[in-house]
Amino acid sequence: MIAGVDDLDAAWLSEALGASVDTVTATRVGTGQMGECHRLTLTGDGVPPSVLAKLGSADPAARALVGGAYRGEVRFYEEIAPTVAIRVPACHHAAYDEASAQVVLLLEDLVDHEQGDQLAGCTPGQAHDAARNLAGLHGPRWCDASLLDLEGLSLSQQEDADLLAEIYAPSVELYLSDAGRGLSAEDQETLRASAVRAGPWLLARATRFALVHGDYRLDNLMFRTDGGPGCVAVDWQTTSLAPPLRDLGFLLGTGLDPSLRRAHEAAVVATYHQGLLGHGVTGYDLDECWLDYRTSMLQGPLIAVLGCVYTGRTERGDRMFATMVERSCAAIRDLGTLELVGG
Repeated sequence: MIAGVDDLDAAWLSEALGASVDTVTATRVGTGQMGECHRLTLTGDGVPPSVLAKLGSADPAARALVGGAYRGEVRFYEEIAPTVAIRVPACHHAAYDEASAQVVLLLEDLVDHEQGDQLAGCTPGQAHDAARNLAGLHGPRWCDASLLDLEGLSLSQQEDADLLAEIYAPSVELYLSDAGRGLSAEDQETLRASAVRAGPWLLARATRFALVHGDYRLDNLMFRTDGGPGCVAVDWQTTSLAPPLRDLGFLLGTGLDPSLRRAHEAAVVATYHQGLLGHGVTGYDLDECWLDYRTSMLQGPLIAVLGCVYTGRTERGDRMFATMVERSCAAIRDLGTLELVGG
């Protein structure tokens, strides 16, 4: 196991890639909230021109705190990705070391794709593309009980709901007192009402479950630069088991401008549902899918608030989380999510 990017030399990469690497040049990319990402430009015999290397944080204490997420991403690429149909980067090498909590992933460099922009939002066409791809994660292992046998995967229980209820309401107040103080009075009211219902929501409509990404939003999606279909999902550190429509609700509720969402969300949900049927899901009609989608919308403010309160603050991050909260609060009101959840 390497200690850092300086260890990614030609000899190590030759062994990891199973090919002869002559030279390697590393360039840091991204901001790396939970670790580091470097583009490795390679020369050699039978090697790709470049790969992306994802490493853990340089701080051992920080690595120890998020080691479970590192371990989960390695598990995803090694054990889960081959069993589902969602498009993800090809993984050339994946390893996690329990002792040091260091991780290394060598992933396909998607040079013909560009990252989505959470602040700018997406087009309806991109939303349809992402929804089709998402069905490839959920559909192939829909309600698959064998998923419960995988280390680190479990369904939420009452104690999880109690813990969420305990921490989320104070987190909302902390957010509103600082980064979120510019929200409208209407959004603040919606956010506080959502916090009250967070515990019951976690267990709501949970008879259907699937693998979920957990952070399926635009910044974690790569779209083709030529505008065609074929988006790719990245950052698999938050994979879990949950009601699957939470991924889709999070995508549309935080990624589409409210006016676009209102005009196109029913069609995008239908696209997703059709994708599920194509992956073999039965006994799940479009009306039930739509109801699950409406219920899912609390995912948006939940992830945004906790993300802002418990991760490092940046100017873009504050604007991004505020935008996500505003869009998802509008969706909660439009879709009657609070009335569906009760509590």
